[in-house]
Amino acid sequence: MLEPNGPLPPEIYWRRRALAVGVGVVVLALVVWLVLSLTGGGDDPEPDAAAAGVLTSETSTTRTPTSSTGDEADDDTADGVAAAGPGGSSGGTESGSSQPGSSPSSTTSGSAASSSSAAASASAVAAGQCPDQALAVRVTADRPNYQVGEEPEFTIVITNIGTTACERDLGAGLQQVLVYSLDGSRRLWSNTDCFPESTADVRKLPPGGQAAFAVKWSGTTSEPGCQAPRERVPAGAYTVVGQLGGLRSTPEPFNIA
Repeated sequence: MLEPNGPLPPEIYWRRRALAVGVGVVVLALVVWLVLSLTGGGDDPEPDAAAAGVLTSETSTTRTPTSSTGDEADDDTADGVAAAGPGGSSGGTESGSSQPGSSPSSTTSGSAASSSSAAASASAVAAGQCPDQALAVRVTADRPNYQVGEEPEFTIVITNIGTTACERDLGAGLQQVLVYSLDGSRRLWSNTDCFPESTADVRKLPPGGQAAFAVKWSGTTSEPGCQAPRERVPAGAYTVVGQLGGLRSTPEPFNIA
């Protein structure tokens, strides 16, 4: 029966049988794949459960080193408090020594609280002070022209250009009147070079309020510390600038003839 019988050569019949067997194998493979695809969804929970078990195991494993790390952090914190105690601030030393066995989280909270308290104290000192953005500085000379040997008199005016009243230290050590060459390249004199002052003069300025101060210049040069010889400036054109802390006025020109 295996031998092909027919009018055609035997090779033709063998080729047809091989093709039929190949097609059957392909069809069978497709059927098996289709069945596995339809029924394979029910097997997913098992890998998920296994993965969940692995994740749970890893999570529990990661917690164990955390507790030991906390103990090491406690030791480091205690050493840090002991070392910083003599040189640190009293607030930090007391908070560290009162709770030597505190956990890192409580120590961190205490440090954060101390930082917050320090920031609050710093802001409390500056509370109500006029910011630079709320002030304007202007300086003028009492005359546009002077003779050599005369002593020009300048007036520096600080104005509150903000919308609320505020206070500002306008002490003589913070406000300056400076004389420059006309091009601004050479500084010739400042009222604080030879007569520095540190007395505070806190003024409350309402919106639009002004504080004016008069300063007289001898017409001679000076340098910070007043160590260099003072020489009378020659005739020429000069500018005067007013300054309060970091605020500077626009240069105001005047002449000495």
